[in-house]
Amino acid sequence: MTDTSNTPTEEAIRAYGDDLIRRKLIDAEIPGAVVEFDPDEAERAGAFVEDALSEADARDAEDGLEIEPADRAKLSLFAAARNA
Repeated sequence: MTDTSNTPTEEAIRAYGDDLIRRKLIDAEIPGAVVEFDPDEAERAGAFVEDALSEADARDAEDGLEIEPADRAKLSLFAAARNA
C-alpha cells in the first residue's frame, strides 16, 4: 500500500511552479542578474507568445496615412541621392 498523504497534488505542483516563475521574472528585472528558465518555465512565462502584427494588420494600420505627392518626392531615396 502506498502512502499518498505526503505526495503533492497536481495543483500544488502547478502553484509552486507559478510562484517560482513569478520570482524568476522579478529577479530577471535586476540589472546584471542571470536567471535561467527551462523550456517549460519559459513557455509558461509567455516567452513564446506570438503577438506581432500580421502583414494584413500592418497594412490595415496604414489606412488614412496617405503621403501627399509633394512630400513623397522629399522622402524618396532617389530624390535624396539626386540632391546630394
